[in-house]
Amino acid sequence: MPEYASLSRTELEELHQKLLARYAGYQAQRLKLDMSRGKPGADQLDLSLGMLTCLDGREACMAEDGTDCRNYGVLAGIPEAKRLFAGMLGVAPDEIIIGGNSSLNMMYDMMARAMTHGVPGSPTPWCRLPKVRFLCPCPGYDRHFAICEHFGIDMIDIDMTPDGPDMAAVKRLAESDDSIKGIWCVPQYSNPQGYTYSDATVDAFAALKPAALDFRIFWDDAYCVHHLDSHPDHLKNILTACRQTGRENMIYIFGSTSKITFPGAGVAMLAASRANVAAILRDMAAQTIGSDKLNQLRHVRFFQNMAGIEAHMKRHAALIKPKFDKVTELFARNFAGTGIASWTTPHGGYFISFDGPDGCARRTVELCRAAGVKVTPAGATFPYHRDPRDRNIRIAPTMPPVDELATAIELFCLCVKIAAVEKRLAA
Repeated sequence: MPEYASLSRTELEELHQKLLARYAGYQAQRLKLDMSRGKPGADQLDLSLGMLTCLDGREACMAEDGTDCRNYGVLAGIPEAKRLFAGMLGVAPDEIIIGGNSSLNMMYDMMARAMTHGVPGSPTPWCRLPKVRFLCPCPGYDRHFAICEHFGIDMIDIDMTPDGPDMAAVKRLAESDDSIKGIWCVPQYSNPQGYTYSDATVDAFAALKPAALDFRIFWDDAYCVHHLDSHPDHLKNILTACRQTGRENMIYIFGSTSKITFPGAGVAMLAASRANVAAILRDMAAQTIGSDKLNQLRHVRFFQNMAGIEAHMKRHAALIKPKFDKVTELFARNFAGTGIASWTTPHGGYFISFDGPDGCARRTVELCRAAGVKVTPAGATFPYHRDPRDRNIRIAPTMPPVDELATAIELFCLCVKIAAVEKRLAA
C-alpha cells in the first residue's frame, strides 16, 4: 500500500472516490455498533454468575468474625474481604478500606473530602485556596479529568511514554508549585495505551519532594490483574517504594472488581498508609455506616483466595484476547505502508490507543458515527477534551462479539483513511 504522503493530488482524488464508494456501502448496512467504552461482554459477565448463589441461608451470611453481614456496621469492610483484596493490591489488610461497587466513586469522594476538609498535612481545605491544580498524564482516563473539571481543579497535561508519565516534567512542576496538589495515574496497563510504569518511574514518584505538603498521588490500579497473556507486565509496589523514602502518606491506591465480576455490583477498594486510612475512616464515619457487606462476602466465597482471582482472570483473557488480536491484525492489514497511523499492543487492560494523522481524529469519529459505529469521542483522552494534535482515539474492543468488532474496526480504518486523504487534499 503506497504511503499517503507520496501520492499526487490526482492519485489522492481517485483514492478519495474509491474510499467514499466503500463508505456508502457501509452506510447502506445501517449498522448499530458500539465500541465507545470499556465494558465487559455478556460472556465475561456470565463467568461470575456463580456469585449470585453462593450465599444460601442465614449462616452463610456470617463473616468469619461473627458479623451478620445483613446488618449495619463494619465501616472498613469485613476481615476476609480486606485480606483478599489487600493481596490483590499488594498492601496489608489494615492498609485497605473496602467500599461499594465503584472505585470511581471512591476517587470522587476522596477528592471531595480534600476539597472540603483537606487531607492530612493540608494547611487549609483545597476549596479555600485561590487555585488548585492537578497533573494529568495524557492520553489518559476521561473520568479522572471529569472529576477535576467538576471541582474546578485546573489540569496540566503531562506527556505519557511507554515507561509512564514524563517524570522530569512531573518533578519540575510538583516540586516548584505548591498549588499543584496531585497527579492521576493508571500505572498498570494504562488507559488508553496499555503501558505499565517502569520500576524507575515508580522510584521517581517515591522520591518526589512536592512543594505542596498535601500533594497526593491518585494511583488507580484498575487493571492490576487484567493480563492478556502468560507474560504479564510487572508493576513495582508504590506503597512500599514510598515507605522506603519516608513518603508513604503521599499515595492513595484505588482498585475494584468492576471488570472482574459485575461492573454494576462489584467491590471497590482504597489502600493507603495506616495514618491515611485512619483519617479517611474518620471522615467516612459522617458519610456512611458501611458498604454492602453481603457483596463483599459473596466475592470472598466465590474467589476464596488470590489463586481464585487469577484463575478467573485467565478465563476473562481467553475471551477478550482474540478481540485485541483481531484489532491489531486489522490495523496492520489496513495501515501497513501508509504512514498515517500507529497504535499500542498492550499485554493487558481494556484498551488500545490509536493515533491517526494530526487533525483527523474528530473527522474520523464523525464519519464512524454517521455510518453507525460509535467510538470514544475525539479528545476524550485529554483534559477539557482538547487533544492538541487531534489525533488520538481510544479503542475499546471488549464488548462487541468478534464478528461485530471486525466490522466496526474495518469501518473505523476506512474512516481514518478518508479523513487522512481529505486532510492532505485540503492542504
